Amino acid sequence: MASLKYWLWLTTRKGLSNVGVLGLLDHFGTPEAAYFADPAEYDLVPGLTGVSKGALLDRSMGEPERILAECDRLGHRILTFGDAGYPERLRNIYDPPAVLYLQGRDISFDDQVAIGVIGAREPTAYGIAQAQRLGYDLAAQGAVVVSGLARGLDSEGLRGALRGGGTVCAVLGCGLDVIYPRENRFLYQDVAAAGLLISEYPPGTEARRGNFPARNRIISGLSLGVVVVEGGYPSGTQITARAALDQNRDVFAVPGPVDAPMSYTPNLLIRRGEAMLVTSASDILQEYQAMYPNRIKLKPGLAPDTPAIAPGVQPRSPEAAEETAFEDFAATTKSAAVEKRVDKGEEIPYIHWKKLTPALTDDQRDVLLALREKELVMDEIIDATQIPTRRCTSAVVMLQLAGFVSEEAGKRFAATVRIYTEA
Repeated sequence: MASLKYWLWLTTRKGLSNVGVLGLLDHFGTPEAAYFADPAEYDLVPGLTGVSKGALLDRSMGEPERILAECDRLGHRILTFGDAGYPERLRNIYDPPAVLYLQGRDISFDDQVAIGVIGAREPTAYGIAQAQRLGYDLAAQGAVVVSGLARGLDSEGLRGALRGGGTVCAVLGCGLDVIYPRENRFLYQDVAAAGLLISEYPPGTEARRGNFPARNRIISGLSLGVVVVEGGYPSGTQITARAALDQNRDVFAVPGPVDAPMSYTPNLLIRRGEAMLVTSASDILQEYQAMYPNRIKLKPGLAPDTPAIAPGVQPRSPEAAEETAFEDFAATTKSAAVEKRVDKGEEIPYIHWKKLTPALTDDQRDVLLALREKELVMDEIIDATQIPTRRCTSAVVMLQLAGFVSEEAGKRFAATVRIYTEA
């Protein structure tokens, strides 16, 4: 406890950012050493402002003692960067929080498949349904769902996970004793009872606009990957996705209608190859099943490429579905790339590779060219095209959706059109 008060003293210095705290720890080794340092030594620490140096000269312990008393009263635990229980996954990001305040059950994040579910604060009905479904299925299949308890899809993902009976974690942009937004008070209580609440802010800290972008780095830092459900432009969802990419975390995205404002961010991430297109929790969790075989329990369901059939609509044959998907894609892009001639033996349409440019991205075109001779597994496609794994996977998925590529036995991919390159 004696050492803990120095951590609280250091992290409550006015004008001292979290990066500044980490810089002092790097220089002095411990908060206690920084507390008892000669004032002249502060001049040797890079990046300290005059305000920060002045705050470090205040050796009063009134604020740390108040925080300790409040945490004791409220039942909040304190975890510092120097503690053995601090998550290594979070410790390794650029600016890990020096102190974390916790309420609820202990979660060993380094041993868990933690997935951040993020999205718009003003979602559509589609976004709400997808966030709840993903949260439920992720939790039911063994993942820890991490989110921000913010209004909108953050909350919907947590609600779904709680219904799925799984473990949840909410990262707050205020003190743990401050419920924000107020309409989430019952959800706040449910998460505290069944999961974990985390904040880097001491009790009594009100929700401030600048706290939330900082909070987002913790959501992604605790997670193996984050899934973006909806997000407009600009949006806090983009900030969290960018933090995840900067931290070398996996990013997944649920596609939405191309003309829907709330689908801007997930569709953009997919188009840029920065996020993997997903339509279910299993699409996400299969990425980690080999690494965490005892954590993930994938549930059987529809094959990834099985279309949903509306009531009263007769299912089409695979050949008819493939032909229609191909024709719809060509019509949508207004491309005249598809030729009328077909391969005599296989009834496969031909397409000239130069005419692919207006219809497909460069990655999608290169994947089709790699598949023109034979079927390939994903690793072989990546090797043949030299496209980064995430972008290559996204390109293959988009080609499947368009009907240009099909998945065959043994997870091998085949082109449904024949490429020719002669003039």
